[in-house]
Amino acid sequence: MPEQGEQPAVYHSETHSNTGKWILIAVAIAYVAASAYFIFDQHGKLDKVTQEQAASQKQIADLTKRMQSAEADSETLAQQQGMTKKELAARTAELQRQQQAASARSAAQAEELKKDVGAVAGEVGNVKTDVGGVKTDVAATKASLEATIAKLQSTVGDLNVQSGLIANTRSDLEALKHRGDRGYYEFTLLKGAKPQAISTVALQLKKTDPKRGKYTLNVTADDKTIEKKDRNQSEPVQFYTGREHMLYELVVWTVDKNKITGYLSTPKNAPVPVTATPQ
Repeated sequence: MPEQGEQPAVYHSETHSNTGKWILIAVAIAYVAASAYFIFDQHGKLDKVTQEQAASQKQIADLTKRMQSAEADSETLAQQQGMTKKELAARTAELQRQQQAASARSAAQAEELKKDVGAVAGEVGNVKTDVGGVKTDVAATKASLEATIAKLQSTVGDLNVQSGLIANTRSDLEALKHRGDRGYYEFTLLKGAKPQAISTVALQLKKTDPKRGKYTLNVTADDKTIEKKDRNQSEPVQFYTGREHMLYELVVWTVDKNKITGYLSTPKNAPVPVTATPQ
């Protein structure tokens, strides 16, 4: 028998053996679990790497296509640039040709303008000469009119009223017209014709006596007819008309067998018919 206080050695050996087994089992399980996790993780990483590799290959393929397209575009652009250069060269040549043509036209126009300026200068000189001649003619005409008017005379008319200046010829009448003191209407009356409207009155030739230079006519004014009998050539024949009682005068230049010619003189402010204008 063992002595009091001693423990059996066999009991302690079994306990240590069981503990070691459990430790080994735990380590094995942990190793297996770790290995399984590692294998799973590596498998996931492998799939990811595979996907990334496929994506990279696709990107490389796309990039290759882009590079090929860029090369094609570069060739097309190069061709287009070549055409543009040709077109630009042609356009430049055309512009140069047009510029040369424009310069030639400009030179021709300048030369023509010089000729025109010379011609105009000559014409201006002629015009100046003509103006000088016209001034001389006007001065001579004015002097002639003044001389003619100075020779004209006034006399007492058939109403015993002092008349204005009497024109015995058409030249004398032109001189009076230029004065502008009165209105003048020339007329020619035929024997046997109807009354002829002169200004605001009507005249009708009734009889002529060429040998004695006498005539008879009717004057219609204000709806009244007055007979002017046996009046003389160049005699102022007078009558009144209108509300203002204006004095009208007529003078006959020529007395022929069947007609007379002369003029009617009216005050400057006398009514003017629409169909007649004082000369």
